[in-house]
Amino acid sequence: MKIEHVALWTNQLEEMKDFYIEFFNGCANEKYTNASKHFESYFITFESGARLELMRKQGITECKTDLNNHYLGFVHMAFSVGSKEMVNELTTKLQKSGYQIVSLPRTTGDGYYESCVLDPDGNQIEITI
Repeated sequence: MKIEHVALWTNQLEEMKDFYIEFFNGCANEKYTNASKHFESYFITFESGARLELMRKQGITECKTDLNNHYLGFVHMAFSVGSKEMVNELTTKLQKSGYQIVSLPRTTGDGYYESCVLDPDGNQIEITI
């Protein structure tokens, strides 16, 4: 058994699609649109076969997050890039592109080498070996 896909609501559909394509080597399908439901979506497929569904619909409200507090539900997604050098390189690329870095590359207490960045909607992404 494997996770087939994870879905996120967004009001920045094109920006989110471009982010996951440019920085995480995703490949997007053609945009799906259901005009009667005011719904649009993309599936972003990654090299591992995992998929992320980005969805926009009229009337979906924002959920504010605070990195200093914890909430039930979605916390982060992690992308394995294969090496410490790649973690460092991608983190630097994201930082230079103006994305908010939550934590610079480091070895965590449980032994992971990772950094954390926020996507355009503020979802936390871990970049790991």
